[in-house]
Formats: sequence, C-alpha cells, structure tokens
Amino acid sequence: MSVIFHIDVNSAYLSWTAVEELKNGKKRDLRTIPAIIGGDQKSRHGVVLAKSIPAKKYGIRTGEPVVNAFRKCPKLVMASPDHKLYSQYSKRLMEFLRSYTPVIEQVSVDECYMDFTENLKDYHSPVEGAMEIKNEVYRRFGFTVNVGISTNKLLAKMASDFEKPNKVHTLFPEEIQIKMWPLPVSELYMAGHSSVETLGKLGIFTIGELAVMDPKLLELHLKSHGRRLWEFANGIGASVVETEQAEAKGIGNSVTLSKDALTEEEAREVLKGLAASVGRRLRAAGQKAKMLSVEIKYHNFETASHQKQLTSGTNQDEEICGEAVMLFQELWNGKPIRLLGIRSSKLAEEGEPEQLTIFDPQFQFDPMKEKKKRINQALEKVRRKYGEGIVTRGIEIDL
Repeated sequence: MSVIFHIDVNSAYLSWTAVEELKNGKKRDLRTIPAIIGGDQKSRHGVVLAKSIPAKKYGIRTGEPVVNAFRKCPKLVMASPDHKLYSQYSKRLMEFLRSYTPVIEQVSVDECYMDFTENLKDYHSPVEGAMEIKNEVYRRFGFTVNVGISTNKLLAKMASDFEKPNKVHTLFPEEIQIKMWPLPVSELYMAGHSSVETLGKLGIFTIGELAVMDPKLLELHLKSHGRRLWEFANGIGASVVETEQAEAKGIGNSVTLSKDALTEEEAREVLKGLAASVGRRLRAAGQKAKMLSVEIKYHNFETASHQKQLTSGTNQDEEICGEAVMLFQELWNGKPIRLLGIRSSKLAEEGEPEQLTIFDPQFQFDPMKEKKKRINQALEKVRRKYGEGIVTRGIEIDL
C-alpha cells in the first residue's frame, strides 16, 4: 500500500514575505497582525492575494479588491507581492523535501506530493514522519506547512485542506465517511462553481450525498465530469507520484487578460479566439488533436486545468471551442479569471484513418461540418496571402 503526503505551505505569499521581513530586521510579523499581500490599488493587481488569520477575522477575503479590505480594517497592513522571492523559497523547500525522497511531484509554487512509502521503515507511523517534516520546515525556514496523508493523491490533498495552519491530518480510505462525507460538496477537489450549482439542483449538497448517487445519473447532467466527481467523493484517485511532468506533445495557446474575466460570457469570447488560434496551428501542421485541455489562472494566481479525451480527432475551430467551453464550465469556480489557455495533445496526422462504429455520430457524413471545414480553409488562404488581421468572422469583430 502506498503512503502519499501532500505538503501545502500555509498562506505562502504572506508567510514568505513575513519571514523575509523578519530576516531583514523588521519587528512586525505579518502573520500575527491584520495584514494582506496585495498590489497597487490603482493597478489591475489591486486585489488581496493572501491574508493573515487576524485579517480573516475582519471578513477580508482572498480575491477581493484591496480598497474593500481597507474599508473593513482601516489599520490593515499591506505588502506587495514578490514572485521572485516566492520562487526562491519554493526552490529551497523542494530541495529540503528531496532529502527525504526523490519521488516528489511539485504541482504549484507552494505545494507538492511525496511518495513516503519507502521511508516508513524509519518511522513508527506515517504521522510521525509527517510531523518531523512539518516541524523541520518551521525550524529551518520559519514558515509552516500542512501535511495531508493517505494512500492516494486525491485523499492526501483533501486531508491537507483540513484545519490550518501547521497541522498534520490523515484521510485514509476507512476515514472517508467520517472525515470527508459531511463536508459541503464545494470542498471536493475539482468541484467547480458550475458543477456545484448543477449538483444543488439535484439535491446534492454534501460530498457524502454525492458519493451514494448513481453515477449514471450524474453523467446525464455533468457528462464524464459527473462520474469523475463521484469517484473523487468515494476516494478514488491516482496514487502514482510523477517525479517529472510527462512530455505532452501538442499545440496550445494561452492569454493573460488585460482585465479579469468575471462572467462565463467573457470567458467564452476568449476561448473562441484561443480555439481559432489552436485550430489554425493544428491545420498548418497537418495534425488533429485527440485530447483537449483548458487551463485557468485566477486573479490570486491559483491555477486549475481539466482535460478530455475526444471521441475523434479534430482541428476545426468550432469543435475545439465547443469542447473547451464544456471543460471550462466543469472547471470554473466562479472567481475572476486572469489567464485562459487551451492545449491540444495526442496528435495524429490529419489524414490518418480512425476506426469508428455505427454508434459513433462521426460515422455519418455531416454536411455542415464539411462546409465549416471548407470555410476555414478559404479563410486561411486569404490570411496567408494578405495577413492575419485582414479577415475575421462577423462574431469576432470588435465594434
């Protein structure tokens, strides 16, 4: 049986800034006073990126405008973000953790998974090993982490999100019903705003209620994502810690927005443009994609992604956009969006035959699909001759 740790730095940006300030002689500790990490109130980064526990008591929320936070607490202390500094602290932390095991999968600047299975022989229990790591991080670096322990990555991550800060929690399969099922379904990993809203209409409000539902019913309302959420609610998840990101050969595009997208309609317009770019590049390379993924980076720099295996390969803008929008709806948690991206993978030659059955919708000739394909080809000929901006679809014109 594998034993996986999920290690998450508590309020990383604020903690790392506080530690650095104390090193440089400042008497204050941002973690012990009402404080936030934010930006210039006049800039687009003027939102709360991280907050202290005392600031939380004033009702200050991550992601809200800095000016709102100061209205709630006029004596609030604010420090600007320093992403170069955060990268340095992250690197030091990961180097320390690799002194225990090289089997580490870093998933963001402030969190990672560790396969602790081979280390168990040196400890009485997994909790003892996790406590040692947690305490040693604080002794060496001056900031705290939460450690979640389980047999797979999903449950380890869920465990690390329990009570904070500076805690060790377990969530083994036999503890799921007691520790996880009573939680709101919104706290389940990958349960985005749209999915939670749909589940609420089905009368599902807790993870336990989701876990005992018929997965086929969930698939009717949420497609493949419904079954995935049902699996997560039942503690089913990957247990392999991938030390290196698998090289995904593919074509993608992303864009950092000049202004945060706040609505699905705004996001759709961005995805439409990205899909056109990805489709154009796929066709230029003579490729079609059999898998698509959508990436979201939120205003507070949190990231999330979701992917889907396609029934058949495609390089057509409308099909890419349609799939991307569905992935977005399953993933988005309703927070302001700073960046959107679409990536295609599992590429195949455009002319490569695909094995279909009579049950596949692609089996029959689709005149509209062929018409759109010819339109895309005609548009590309014009663009190649006269330039990218010479012609656009009517729906893309910004009046």
